[in-house]
Amino acid sequence: MHHRAPAPSRRTLLTVTAAAAAAAVTGAAAPVAHAEKERHDDRKLRRIIDRMSLEEKVGQLFVMRVYGHSATAPDQADIDANLQEIGVRTAAELVERYHVGGVIYFSWAHNTRDPHQIAELSNGIQQAGLAQPTPVPLLISTDQEHGIVCRVGEPATLVPGAMALGAGGSLADARKAAQIAGAELAAVGIRQNYAPVADVNVNPANPVIGVRSFGSDPRAVAGLVAAQVKGYQRAGVAATSKHFPGHGDTAVDSHHGLPTITHTRVEWAALDAPPFESAIDAGIDSIMTAHIVVPALDPSEDPATLSRPILTGILREQLGYDGVVVTDSLGMEGVRTKYGDERVPVLALKAGVDQLLNPPKLDVAWNAVLKAVADGELTEDRLDESILRILRLKTKLGLFRQPYVTRAGVDRVVGTPAHLDRADRIAERTTTLLLNEDGFLPLSPAGHGRVLVVGADPASPSGTTGPPTTTLATALGELGFTATALSTGITPTTARIEEAVAAAAGQDVVVVGTYNVTATSPQRTLVARLVASGVPVVTIAIRNPYDIARIGGQRATLAAYSWTDVELRAAARVLAGRALPQGRLPVPVQSADDPARVLYPVGHGLSYR
Repeated sequence: MHHRAPAPSRRTLLTVTAAAAAAAVTGAAAPVAHAEKERHDDRKLRRIIDRMSLEEKVGQLFVMRVYGHSATAPDQADIDANLQEIGVRTAAELVERYHVGGVIYFSWAHNTRDPHQIAELSNGIQQAGLAQPTPVPLLISTDQEHGIVCRVGEPATLVPGAMALGAGGSLADARKAAQIAGAELAAVGIRQNYAPVADVNVNPANPVIGVRSFGSDPRAVAGLVAAQVKGYQRAGVAATSKHFPGHGDTAVDSHHGLPTITHTRVEWAALDAPPFESAIDAGIDSIMTAHIVVPALDPSEDPATLSRPILTGILREQLGYDGVVVTDSLGMEGVRTKYGDERVPVLALKAGVDQLLNPPKLDVAWNAVLKAVADGELTEDRLDESILRILRLKTKLGLFRQPYVTRAGVDRVVGTPAHLDRADRIAERTTTLLLNEDGFLPLSPAGHGRVLVVGADPASPSGTTGPPTTTLATALGELGFTATALSTGITPTTARIEEAVAAAAGQDVVVVGTYNVTATSPQRTLVARLVASGVPVVTIAIRNPYDIARIGGQRATLAAYSWTDVELRAAARVLAGRALPQGRLPVPVQSADDPARVLYPVGHGLSYR
């Protein structure tokens, strides 16, 4: 599906700011001793590969989901789900039958109940890997971007997400957030994180990236990506920048369709490439592909995940990247639109991919790769090339030396007071004050003691936080206000809106949490009716900062960039003046009626003094 190119004003602005960022990646030659060690390690790894059967080799290329909190004794419902989707009962059976090189954790697959359980699951999976004919530890991964995509929740530390960190603008904060997040993942046995997002979000209508991006300025995004890569990898976790060659200017969600990006090659080099170049320069361990079509980079209009010109021609040869390339989930519609499920993994390997992530039917994908080797479409040498990269990464992470984690390690690292306090301080520096008529904020218990909190209560990204209205009301209560929460939802009904208006009577202020407000959203009616009631209204955009372009009449607006507790508590402290608003918009907010007109430019952010 094609969409219109961005407005010229936005394109011109971003091209100018990014023009100097597209530089060739170079690196100094490694010292002789280091090079010799690498050659020695490679010889050892090649011997391991030589001992593998063809089935074991094929398995090493796959990273698969599996249901259950335990590798050997999951709940019956998870056994049933595994049998239906994968044909095995448990994670241990998955490893035994398919020799998979990695497992991806999801909260919905019941992999991430609590830190000790996650650690035990990881150890059980590693035990299965080391029980294979050719013992190899697994690379356990997850999508722990923080902010709106988060698989491991409280009591682990939740840090601000990408666009919040973009608003904070601090490379030190971005690096420290990743270091905290990485240390806690490593402690529970997750050693590959599909973060940071390197997409430059230049399209406000982007339905899938948005606040998952650090912002719209390629150079600013590039700096923050590199900072997070260093933070994660210093903590012993492989960072994964995504989604190559850049998913920031799409109006289609690749989970449900195949987006087309109409950037020219010059525009791609200026807008999309810099964060990936920066990640490579920072020593990124893995890069994830995008299920998007970029005709300027590959006229065949194959999705980038299946495109040799993009993955080998540009990523490997032009950018000089020789780390692990992992596909985005092969269950997403974007990669399944053009080819059948049995062709996708083969074409991905031919394009230059190393890890095949989460195919819808593992038996179909696994057997398709086996058949491609038998038919001569893929060679064993081609498989060995990818397996060597995967084993190099497992070696770098110390998995051959120490594949297991400990309960003591979990207790020492995960959700410590020091980590939680640091996350709160970082979050305070991200909250952005967009509007503050006549200095209405900060609020004080003496002047505006009675507060009604209404608005959207989207499901927690990790299943462990929120709901947002309650979190905000509780935080304000702890700051001395008398606060009441009333959830009105993402699509409030007329009856619910009237209930909110009635509840506002006698209050000193109403705080409304807005969530992705559209032209037809009843959230607009909610705000308008509350404003008309005469009670002062303050809005907090709990996801996209673009909400302010579609609502009016409020006395003040904050952007929190996510509805996780850490960011909402920070917003409450800013509302109450216990923290100063320091965030600056990392994306422009354009007029809803005239996208060429910028209401709030990049860098906008008010302060209290």
